[in-house]
Amino acid sequence: MENEASPYLTPKSDVHNSDQEYEIISAGKWLRFFNLLVDYIAFTILGAAIGFTVAILFGERGIEFLKTLPEMVLGAAILLLYYVIFEGLLGRTLGKLITGTKVVNESGNKASFLQIVGRSFARFIPFEAFSFLFGKGRGWHDSLSKTYVTKC
Repeated sequence: MENEASPYLTPKSDVHNSDQEYEIISAGKWLRFFNLLVDYIAFTILGAAIGFTVAILFGERGIEFLKTLPEMVLGAAILLLYYVIFEGLLGRTLGKLITGTKVVNESGNKASFLQIVGRSFARFIPFEAFSFLFGKGRGWHDSLSKTYVTKC
């Protein structure tokens, strides 16, 4: 009777071990460049949608408020919003969804929220957007946050 499984015991299952390491197949430089182009278009559309929404909801006062904000501040806030939300929740932006790539940590697992925030802030380094074109194709926002963009 000891060898028989009791229906009252907790079932055993194979659970994915998040500490497991995976091979990282780096996305090529051209995929990364295409991601940048698509994300720039999506970022621009998001900014326009936010402006349109503010105008609809708050009218002339909302438009005047947006005019008082420096463009750099507003653009930075929208950029952070775009990257932190998409990469933080999905591990991908619209560009990465289209190209079949995603953001992972050094073990090949999902990057942490803090790594995503670090990646997003690192994008403000001047000329950082083109840093992946040189060397091994890993941008400064990748190396500083210890993340990779890999093929799915």
